[in-house]
Amino acid sequence: MKKMFSKSPYTGKQFLIPTKNDTKNIDLFLERNSGHKVVVVQGLGFVGTVMSLVCANSDKEKYAVLGLDLASKESYWKIASINNGEVPVVSSDPLIDEYYNNCMRMGNLYATYDNYAISKADVIVVDINLDVIKEKDINGNLKNYDVSLDNFRLAMKSIADYCKEDVLILVETTVPPGVCSRVIYPIIIDGLKRRGLQLNRIRLGHSYERVMPGPNYIDSIKNFYRVYSGINNESAEATKEFLQTIISIDQYPLTRLKTTEATEIAKVLENSYRAMNISFIIEWTELAEKSGVDLFEVIEAIRMRPTHANLMYPGIGVGGYCLTKDPLLASWASQKFFGIKDGLEFSTRAVEKNDQMPAYCVDFIRSLIENKSFDIKSIGMLGVAYGPNIADTRFSPVQDLYLALNALDFELSCHDPYVSYWEELSLDVDNSLEDFLQQDHDALIISTGHSFYNDSGILYEKLQNSFTQKLIIDTVGILDEEKIKQNRNINHNFFVLGRGDLII
Repeated sequence: MKKMFSKSPYTGKQFLIPTKNDTKNIDLFLERNSGHKVVVVQGLGFVGTVMSLVCANSDKEKYAVLGLDLASKESYWKIASINNGEVPVVSSDPLIDEYYNNCMRMGNLYATYDNYAISKADVIVVDINLDVIKEKDINGNLKNYDVSLDNFRLAMKSIADYCKEDVLILVETTVPPGVCSRVIYPIIIDGLKRRGLQLNRIRLGHSYERVMPGPNYIDSIKNFYRVYSGINNESAEATKEFLQTIISIDQYPLTRLKTTEATEIAKVLENSYRAMNISFIIEWTELAEKSGVDLFEVIEAIRMRPTHANLMYPGIGVGGYCLTKDPLLASWASQKFFGIKDGLEFSTRAVEKNDQMPAYCVDFIRSLIENKSFDIKSIGMLGVAYGPNIADTRFSPVQDLYLALNALDFELSCHDPYVSYWEELSLDVDNSLEDFLQQDHDALIISTGHSFYNDSGILYEKLQNSFTQKLIIDTVGILDEEKIKQNRNINHNFFVLGRGDLII
């Protein structure tokens, strides 16, 4: 039989995918943690991994935490990393390593691929992916979209096939409204029936995460407000009891909603609002550039009004796992479950508008090259993650920007302080800014708003010395005004997306 390996995108380490079950190791782990309540976190991605750390570090309850993921080429490296001394996420939050080291010292965290773990759980936290399938053209125009629940149903069936009859199942995954009551609960009940177990003791709750994988990664779970609900009153109470053992509820009280549909809607509405706020500013970016106006200056003036303090700034577009899909989850559910014929049109349009932003950014870059008569062959891109101070490249708008520039035959290379391998494009990414800036680039594009770029003396030194005759474009507005002025005095080839005053 051919051996299969799973490779970490961060360290490059390869781990052999096992062919046998992990039952013995799970039993030994639980024996060492005798007397602890058992939490199984299903899904070891950007949410599940850190949720596992927070649960294992609870100061209000002793938990033995089993992280559960698939023994597949795409996922097994996360399991192996946790058990071999490495956290399978990269973050600027120092608490990640602190919490992980605490777990290793206490011995109360173990990762596995064996569904046998589910049978031992007092609490199961569902943190698995549920994606939207988007069909769009090269300019980001949305042609069609759909949601497949097939893999999600299989994951829920694995819970139904193994769980205890009195377990608490807490769904953190962002799901289309209606999924807890119409999809998950029936699957669990059917599984209990087949196994001859009681049906009235199961508890199903929903409490969506608000994880921000940057410098406040841990705090976005532990020290942040939570909304929760249950499929019935007993489920809601059990959900509350669990959450208050891992969240600082004295400072961040819990908010209970009446139904799981309500909390499901709360999550997608929350993110749809933010996506729409971002998309709104895109057309104003073009107006500012055409009229010679500094849109950042305008927005800062407007933000002085408290009712408008969350007005967004210009940027390359929306990325990440939530804002790119959550409005579509809501629109899909409104049609499939609740009979709204046309779905949620404004929310859908917001996603489409945001997906168009990288194409607009490419046009902005091309117009500068053509109008200012630059001879550009090679471009260095600073940042590939979808947002500031994180290592997450999922649905990054930089990907669309990279592909569009690549199609125009520019020679491209990439730097990011947190990403060493760009999994979606199978590209190695430079981590040393000093080495990267020594390469012979005709242009530099700041494509992710890592604070590292604004704080780096290396970058400013190069901008003011080595790159005075080269094209520099900040697409995310990361550089502060004083430093922009300094660079403009030296290098008039320095431009910022949304800064029409620097173009005319």
